[in-house]
Amino acid sequence: MPNVLIDADGCPVVDLTIQVAIQFGLKVMLICDTAHLMQREGAETITVSKGADAVDFVLVNRVKKGDIVVTQDYGLAAMVLAKNGYAIDQNGRYYTPENIDQLLGFRHVAKKARQAGGRMKGPKKRQREDDALFEERFVRLLKQAVANENKVE
Repeated sequence: MPNVLIDADGCPVVDLTIQVAIQFGLKVMLICDTAHLMQREGAETITVSKGADAVDFVLVNRVKKGDIVVTQDYGLAAMVLAKNGYAIDQNGRYYTPENIDQLLGFRHVAKKARQAGGRMKGPKKRQREDDALFEERFVRLLKQAVANENKVE
């Protein structure tokens, strides 16, 4: 069975992700740094030292083929895809081989704009509908991951 790993630093769907994953009987791991300590019933917490990308590297080193990762980090998502895992963001967007290059390109452009003193618009306030969409797409992804796991065996 696949595991569910959550890039838990600043993730607004931690509790929802755990709740849904438990319904599927899947193990959940929260990976966060010391600035975002958290414990949740139904999930194992792995805490790492603060540092640029520290959580990302610990998480990607734990990902196995078929695991599901919840993250809003395009770079981490790209590494998960390279390990034949699944990645989804907090809004229910699937990261795929077809869209990851474009997303990484957007990230690069945004970083260049910020370095030049530009400002990027932040995310809009999270609504109940955002959680509902995430849940619907996360359930679909879990079903796909479990079905693919069963095909292999």
